[in-house]
Amino acid sequence: VQLQASGGGSVQPGGSLRLSCVASGFNLDFSSLGWFRQAPGKEREGVASIRSSNGVAMYADSVKGRFTISRDNAKNTIYLHMNSLKPEDTAAYYCAATRRPYRGGYALLLADEYDYWGQGTLVTVSS
Repeated sequence: VQLQASGGGSVQPGGSLRLSCVASGFNLDFSSLGWFRQAPGKEREGVASIRSSNGVAMYADSVKGRFTISRDNAKNTIYLHMNSLKPEDTAAYYCAATRRPYRGGYALLLADEYDYWGQGTLVTVSS
């Protein structure tokens, strides 16, 4: 399994970006997929997740109302639509996938729940 993230770049505050993550390989039957980010000197944090069974999404409080996670099953791709970007959104963004069953609550925003990771794509928000 390989996850390939793309779409990062530099944008001014208030701007938008769309990140993509394409899964390839065998057995892509994941139970959930997610986006995480890591800023310099900080721990990796969960941003958004989406469950494959019902499409239910979950978001970190810091991005609610601004970010949207979506998926295109035909293309084995998930997206992270980021609007109203702020300087504090600056980070390397990673996509991740898991086959583990959902444990409830905000488990899907925890990095330990995921077994497959893509490389990071850098998002810089600055004026």
